[in-house]
Amino acid sequence: MIRRAIVIALLVCLSAVPGVVLFPAAEGAFPAAGLRVGAATVEIEADDSMVIGGGIGPRYVKGGEAPLRATALIIEGGAKVCIISLDLVNAPGEIITPASREIETKLRIPFANIMVSSTHTHSAPATIKVHGITPNEIFRERVREAIVASAIKASKQMAPADLYFGLGQEATVGQNSRLLLSDNTIYWVGPKDDAIRPTGPFDTELPVLAFKGPNGKMQSLIFNHSSHNIGGRSNVRSPAFYGLAAQELEKELGGTSLFLPGAFGSSHVYNLPSVDERIFRIKNSIKESLARADKQSAPLIRSMKSEFAYKVRTFDEEKEDAAVSYYCRKRSQSQSGAERTIAIFRDMRKDLTPRQGEARKTWLQVIMIGDIAFVAIPGEFFTKLGLEIKRRSPFRYTYIVGLANDHLGYLPDREAFKFGGYQTWTGLHSYVAPETGEAMVDEAVRMLNDLNGSRIRR
Repeated sequence: MIRRAIVIALLVCLSAVPGVVLFPAAEGAFPAAGLRVGAATVEIEADDSMVIGGGIGPRYVKGGEAPLRATALIIEGGAKVCIISLDLVNAPGEIITPASREIETKLRIPFANIMVSSTHTHSAPATIKVHGITPNEIFRERVREAIVASAIKASKQMAPADLYFGLGQEATVGQNSRLLLSDNTIYWVGPKDDAIRPTGPFDTELPVLAFKGPNGKMQSLIFNHSSHNIGGRSNVRSPAFYGLAAQELEKELGGTSLFLPGAFGSSHVYNLPSVDERIFRIKNSIKESLARADKQSAPLIRSMKSEFAYKVRTFDEEKEDAAVSYYCRKRSQSQSGAERTIAIFRDMRKDLTPRQGEARKTWLQVIMIGDIAFVAIPGEFFTKLGLEIKRRSPFRYTYIVGLANDHLGYLPDREAFKFGGYQTWTGLHSYVAPETGEAMVDEAVRMLNDLNGSRIRR
C-alpha cells in the first residue's frame, strides 16, 4: 500500500508539468488481468445542401453510397483508452477538443487517453475553411455530437476480449505521389507523362489489431495504411475506399472495423484506378494478416498527450504567386480553371498574411498497447517523417495516425519544402513553418521513450 501511494504521488506530480497530460494513476498505473473492449458506430448525418470537402472549389453531390460514421473503440487494460475514427476529410481541434472533454466528463476516460482521427475521405461534407470552401455549421455540430455519442454507445458494449496482431503489407494501393517532372516542378494535377521519379518513400505496412471474445467471435478490428483516401464507387457522399473496406469487413467478419490513416501526406493511389480493386486488395491483406495473427498476452495500456508549439510560416508573396501561377497555367485542363485556382490561392494567402509568425499550440499523442504504439499526428504527415519515427521508436511496432485530434494541414519534411509543389504552397491547406515536421518527430520520439520507460519500470 505504501509503494502504491508513492507511485500515485509521483504520477500526480508529473501530470502537473505544463503541456503534459498523463493517464491518472488510479486507472493507468496498475494493469488489469485482461482486456475489455467495446465498439460502436454512429452515423454522421449529412444532406445534399452541404458542400463537399477535399476539393479546390465548392461542389455538391446527391445522395450517398454508404453511411458516414463515427466509429469508437474503447480498450480497457489497467488504463482505458478511446479511439474514434471519423469518415471525414478532416476535423479541427475546435470540434474534437470539446467533444473529447465531454467524453472525459461523461465516461471518466481521461482526455489524455482519447484519440479522434479522420479517415480523409474526399467525399464527405467539409468541416474547415480551406481553398474556396466554407463548411456548414450544422454539420460541424453533428460531427461533435457523433463523436460523443459513439463513445457513449461503445462504453455500453464492454466485454472481455483477447488481442490478436498481424502485420501485413500492401504495396500496390498507393505510391509516393510527389513526382519530379521534367520542368523541375512537383506533380499535383494535370498530365504527368514527363514524370522522372518519385521524390520520397511509400510506406507499405498494413498492421491489423483484432479484438476477439473468449468464444473467438470478432468484436472489433483496427487497420492502418498510408495513402490518400480518395475515391468512392460513384460521385456521391462516401467513406471512400478505406471506409468502404471497413464496412464490408464488418459484414464478412463480424464486429466493428476502424480505419486509421497513416503518414499519407505524400502518397496517393495513381496506379490502381478501380475502387473495387483497391477495396479488394486492402481487405485481402487484412484477411491474410488475421489468418497468421499472434495472440498478445495481457498487453499493458498507456496513453500520453503533450502540447506542441508551432508557428505559422512567413512567406514571400511574389515567389508563392509565381510558383502557383506557373504550375496551374502549364498543367491545367483549361485556362479559366487555372485562373480560378490561382485566385483561390491568392485569397488564402491574404488570410494568412497578417498571421505570419503567429505562435500556436496543438496536441501530439502516443498510445501504447503492449508492444504496439500509435503516434497521433494532427495533420497530413509526410511519409518520410512517419518512417523516421518508426525507425527511432523503442517499440517493436510503431504506427502513425494522421489527422488526429486537430488539423494543421500538410506537414512536409525539410527536403519536400526545397522541392516545392502543391503540398508546400502556402495556404489554409499548408501553413506551418518549415522544420515543424522534424520537430514533431523529435517530440513524438521523446514521448515514445517516456512511455516505454514506464513499461520497463513496471
